Amino acid sequence: MTISNEQVQFLDYLSQFANSNEPSFLSLLSDAKEVFKLKILRKNEFLVREGEICSYFCFIESGILQHAISIDGEEKTTYLALRNSVTSSLNSFLFGKPSRKNVKAISDCRLWVIDLQGFKNLIEHNAAFHQFYYNLIEKQLCLIDDYRIDLLTLSPEERYNKLLATEPKLLQEVPLHYLSSFLGISSRHMSRIRKNIK
Repeated sequence: MTISNEQVQFLDYLSQFANSNEPSFLSLLSDAKEVFKLKILRKNEFLVREGEICSYFCFIESGILQHAISIDGEEKTTYLALRNSVTSSLNSFLFGKPSRKNVKAISDCRLWVIDLQGFKNLIEHNAAFHQFYYNLIEKQLCLIDDYRIDLLTLSPEERYNKLLATEPKLLQEVPLHYLSSFLGISSRHMSRIRKNIK
Protein backbone atom coordinates (compact mmCIF):
# COMPACT_ATOMS: atom_id res chain seq x y z
CA MET A 1 0.00 0.00 0.00
CA THR A 2 1.38 3.42 -1.00
CA ILE A 3 1.71 6.09 1.65
CA SER A 4 1.81 9.68 0.40
CA ASN A 5 4.47 12.19 1.44
CA GLU A 6 1.83 14.08 3.41
CA GLN A 7 0.88 10.96 5.36
CA VAL A 8 4.55 10.30 6.08
CA GLN A 9 4.67 13.84 7.53
CA PHE A 10 1.74 12.96 9.79
CA LEU A 11 3.31 9.68 10.88
CA ASP A 12 6.56 11.50 11.64
CA TYR A 13 4.50 13.70 13.96
CA LEU A 14 2.94 10.65 15.63
CA SER A 15 6.38 9.16 16.20
CA GLN A 16 7.27 12.09 18.50
CA PHE A 17 4.68 10.79 20.96
CA ALA A 18 4.76 7.04 20.32
CA ASN A 19 7.37 4.31 20.00
CA SER A 20 7.89 4.00 16.26
CA ASN A 21 9.61 0.61 16.74
CA GLU A 22 6.45 -1.03 18.07
CA PRO A 23 4.67 -3.42 15.66
CA SER A 24 1.47 -1.46 16.36
CA PHE A 25 3.10 1.68 14.98
CA LEU A 26 4.02 -0.16 11.80
CA SER A 27 0.41 -1.33 11.48
CA LEU A 28 -0.71 2.27 11.91
CA LEU A 29 1.64 3.20 9.08
CA SER A 30 0.08 0.59 6.80
CA ASP A 31 -3.48 1.61 7.71
CA ALA A 32 -2.99 5.38 7.48
CA LYS A 33 -4.43 5.74 4.00
CA GLU A 34 -7.77 4.24 5.10
CA VAL A 35 -7.95 5.74 8.58
CA PHE A 36 -7.15 9.42 7.96
CA LYS A 37 -8.87 11.29 5.14
CA LEU A 38 -7.82 14.54 3.53
CA LYS A 39 -10.09 17.53 4.19
CA ILE A 40 -9.56 20.98 2.69
CA LEU A 41 -10.75 24.08 4.51
CA ARG A 42 -10.56 27.44 2.78
CA LYS A 43 -9.87 30.62 4.72
CA ASN A 44 -12.82 31.52 7.00
CA GLU A 45 -14.44 28.08 6.67
CA PHE A 46 -15.24 26.23 9.89
CA LEU A 47 -14.17 22.86 11.19
CA VAL A 48 -17.03 23.27 13.69
CA ARG A 49 -19.31 26.14 14.71
CA GLU A 50 -20.43 26.89 18.23
CA GLY A 51 -23.51 24.81 19.01
CA GLU A 52 -22.70 22.08 16.47
CA ILE A 53 -21.19 18.65 17.09
CA CYS A 54 -17.54 18.38 16.08
CA SER A 55 -17.15 15.51 13.62
CA TYR A 56 -13.37 15.24 13.43
CA PHE A 57 -10.06 14.93 15.22
CA CYS A 58 -7.49 16.31 12.79
CA PHE A 59 -3.82 16.72 11.96
CA ILE A 60 -2.95 20.05 10.32
CA GLU A 61 -0.66 19.49 7.36
CA SER A 62 -0.77 23.19 6.44
CA GLY A 63 -2.65 26.28 7.53
CA ILE A 64 -3.87 27.66 10.87
CA LEU A 65 -7.03 26.85 12.83
CA GLN A 66 -8.34 29.41 15.33
CA HIS A 67 -10.35 28.31 18.38
CA ALA A 68 -12.58 31.19 19.47
CA ILE A 69 -15.56 32.09 21.62
CA SER A 70 -17.86 35.11 21.47
CA ILE A 71 -18.26 37.28 24.59
CA ASP A 72 -20.75 40.15 24.34
CA GLY A 73 -20.39 40.04 20.56
CA GLU A 74 -16.57 40.20 20.68
CA GLU A 75 -14.50 37.30 19.37
CA LYS A 76 -11.90 35.97 21.81
CA THR A 77 -9.18 33.61 20.59
CA THR A 78 -8.58 30.73 23.02
CA TYR A 79 -6.08 28.70 20.98
CA LEU A 80 -4.21 28.75 17.68
CA ALA A 81 -3.39 25.41 16.06
CA LEU A 82 -0.56 25.52 13.53
CA ARG A 83 0.92 23.24 10.89
CA ASN A 84 2.21 19.91 12.22
CA SER A 85 -0.15 19.79 15.18
CA VAL A 86 -3.44 18.05 16.00
CA THR A 87 -6.66 19.64 17.17
CA SER A 88 -10.40 19.28 17.65
CA SER A 89 -13.23 20.68 19.73
CA LEU A 90 -12.44 17.69 21.89
CA ASN A 91 -15.30 17.70 24.39
CA SER A 92 -17.77 17.91 21.51
CA PHE A 93 -15.94 15.30 19.40
CA LEU A 94 -15.58 12.72 22.16
CA PHE A 95 -18.94 13.09 23.91
CA GLY A 96 -21.27 14.36 21.20
CA LYS A 97 -21.92 17.66 23.00
CA PRO A 98 -22.57 20.93 21.16
CA SER A 99 -19.28 22.74 20.78
CA ARG A 100 -18.82 25.75 23.04
CA LYS A 101 -16.46 27.35 20.53
CA ASN A 102 -15.86 27.93 16.85
CA VAL A 103 -12.88 26.31 15.15
CA LYS A 104 -12.17 28.27 11.98
CA ALA A 105 -9.49 28.32 9.30
CA ILE A 106 -7.72 31.69 9.29
CA SER A 107 -5.73 30.57 6.27
CA ASP A 108 -6.29 27.81 3.72
CA CYS A 109 -5.83 24.45 5.47
CA ARG A 110 -5.02 20.89 4.46
CA LEU A 111 -6.18 18.56 7.23
CA TRP A 112 -5.98 14.82 7.80
CA VAL A 113 -9.15 13.94 9.69
CA ILE A 114 -10.57 10.92 11.46
CA ASP A 115 -14.16 10.45 12.66
CA LEU A 116 -15.15 9.25 16.12
CA GLN A 117 -15.67 5.61 15.16
CA GLY A 118 -12.26 5.38 13.52
CA PHE A 119 -10.66 7.27 16.40
CA LYS A 120 -12.11 4.94 19.05
CA ASN A 121 -11.12 1.91 17.01
CA LEU A 122 -7.51 3.09 16.86
CA ILE A 123 -7.44 3.93 20.58
CA GLU A 124 -8.74 0.45 21.40
CA HIS A 125 -6.78 -1.65 18.93
CA ASN A 126 -3.55 0.22 18.19
CA ALA A 127 -1.12 0.54 21.09
CA ALA A 128 1.00 3.14 19.27
CA PHE A 129 -1.97 5.44 18.69
CA HIS A 130 -3.14 4.93 22.27
CA GLN A 131 0.32 5.90 23.51
CA PHE A 132 0.39 8.89 21.16
CA TYR A 133 -2.98 10.14 22.44
CA TYR A 134 -2.08 9.65 26.12
CA ASN A 135 1.22 11.51 25.73
CA LEU A 136 -0.44 14.26 23.70
CA ILE A 137 -3.13 14.88 26.31
CA GLU A 138 -0.54 14.86 29.09
CA LYS A 139 1.51 17.50 27.26
CA GLN A 140 -1.55 19.64 26.51
CA LEU A 141 -2.67 19.62 30.16
CA CYS A 142 0.74 20.94 31.19
CA LEU A 143 0.60 23.66 28.51
CA ILE A 144 -2.90 24.73 29.57
CA ASP A 145 -1.79 24.93 33.21
CA ASP A 146 1.21 27.08 32.27
CA TYR A 147 -0.97 29.33 30.08
CA ARG A 148 -3.46 29.99 32.88
CA ILE A 149 -0.68 30.79 35.36
CA ASP A 150 1.00 33.10 32.83
CA LEU A 151 -2.22 35.09 32.38
CA LEU A 152 -2.32 35.72 36.13
CA THR A 153 1.36 36.28 36.86
CA LEU A 154 3.05 37.75 33.77
CA SER A 155 2.76 41.27 32.40
CA PRO A 156 1.62 41.70 28.77
CA GLU A 157 5.24 42.34 27.76
CA GLU A 158 6.39 39.19 29.55
CA ARG A 159 3.65 37.10 27.90
CA TYR A 160 4.67 38.42 24.49
CA ASN A 161 8.36 37.73 25.14
CA LYS A 162 7.58 34.19 26.30
CA LEU A 163 5.60 33.56 23.12
CA LEU A 164 8.49 35.00 21.10
CA ALA A 165 10.89 32.57 22.80
CA THR A 166 8.71 29.45 22.76
CA GLU A 167 6.44 29.80 19.69
CA PRO A 168 8.15 32.11 17.18
CA LYS A 169 6.12 30.56 14.35
CA LEU A 170 2.97 32.10 15.81
CA LEU A 171 4.46 35.59 15.54
CA GLN A 172 5.51 34.95 11.95
CA GLU A 173 2.33 33.30 10.68
CA VAL A 174 -0.62 34.65 12.69
CA PRO A 175 -2.22 38.09 12.18
CA LEU A 176 -1.71 40.54 15.02
CA HIS A 177 -5.34 40.78 16.17
CA TYR A 178 -5.56 37.00 16.68
CA LEU A 179 -2.33 36.98 18.70
CA SER A 180 -3.37 39.89 20.89
CA SER A 181 -6.69 38.17 21.68
CA PHE A 182 -4.88 34.91 22.46
CA LEU A 183 -2.48 36.68 24.84
CA GLY A 184 -5.20 38.75 26.51
CA ILE A 185 -3.66 42.02 25.27
CA SER A 186 -5.42 44.84 23.43
CA SER A 187 -4.38 45.28 19.78
CA ARG A 188 -3.12 48.80 20.52
CA HIS A 189 -0.99 47.64 23.45
CA MET A 190 0.27 44.71 21.36
CA SER A 191 1.42 47.11 18.63
CA ARG A 192 3.33 49.18 21.20
CA ILE A 193 4.99 46.06 22.64
CA ARG A 194 6.14 44.92 19.20
CA LYS A 195 7.56 48.35 18.36
CA ASN A 196 9.54 48.42 21.61
CA ILE A 197 11.13 45.01 21.06
CA LYS A 198 14.20 45.20 18.87
